[in-house]
Amino acid sequence: MAKSSTSKRIVFTGGSGKAGRHCIPYLLSKGHSVLNVDLAPLPHPTVHTLKADLTDSGQVYNALSSHFHLSHYENPRGLGGVGVEKPDAVIHFAAYARNLLVPDSECFRGNVLSTYNVIEAACKLGIKKVIIASSETTYGVCFAQGEADYHAFPLEEDYDNDPEDTYATSKLCGERCARSFARRFPGTDIYALRIGNVIEPHEYETLFPDFVKNPETRKRNAWSYVDARDLGQICDLCVQKDGLGFQVFNATNDTITTKETTAEVLNKYAPNTPVSREMGDYEAPLSNRKIREVLGFKDEHDWRKYVDV
Repeated sequence: MAKSSTSKRIVFTGGSGKAGRHCIPYLLSKGHSVLNVDLAPLPHPTVHTLKADLTDSGQVYNALSSHFHLSHYENPRGLGGVGVEKPDAVIHFAAYARNLLVPDSECFRGNVLSTYNVIEAACKLGIKKVIIASSETTYGVCFAQGEADYHAFPLEEDYDNDPEDTYATSKLCGERCARSFARRFPGTDIYALRIGNVIEPHEYETLFPDFVKNPETRKRNAWSYVDARDLGQICDLCVQKDGLGFQVFNATNDTITTKETTAEVLNKYAPNTPVSREMGDYEAPLSNRKIREVLGFKDEHDWRKYVDV
């Protein structure tokens, strides 16, 4: 059956992780085909997982030019004598997910080198859409030593990011790689998502009540979050939106994770941080205004649907 104009072939790295295992089903629901590249399997009946070390550039090149499924050996031979279609997009989420999983030097090496390899291979293979996972931690407070303040609220994409920790620094290096390759390969879109605290559906029951009850503990996450399923929507919107070149997008849901208004929370828990513009009554301090205005994001999973306040 012919592929629709909106149906894409997507290589998704790290799809077995906390975010990816919700993003991939969303992408499938939109008609896309997905190959998961990860060291761990994804228990999904229609998605094949290809195990690869993304710090090895040879393995990355092969993974991005691979069949998506064993059944694809039935395809007729194509360009170059093989029946392998080029992916339309690469979504790169694979990484050490925070500090203290491995020594700092390995966190930096693994995250930066894998991101470089994925972007380089995609660009040189002629894949015109690359989406990489950056992080809320690049705003410099999440993994700061001791008490720290943000420069200003809301946190938006033109912020002067100055983190001190290794994980966040590795993510900023990934953004710089993305910008460099987008300039080097005109016509290639590379979008970096500064992903907020990812919340899975079951965590509204297990985690969120404490978030609401103890707002002082959420400063490091800027009292913001992203539902893993809504992150899938953001990925799909990025795949569909062409022609933007290099972009950074905050990837969060609309609202602050407190019963109190945004102004009340910022006045109480961040009194030394200026507010640079008028904010909505319950607007998340890690603002998603850009993805709403540029990509058309619609918040589907506001935490108040699932948590009794």
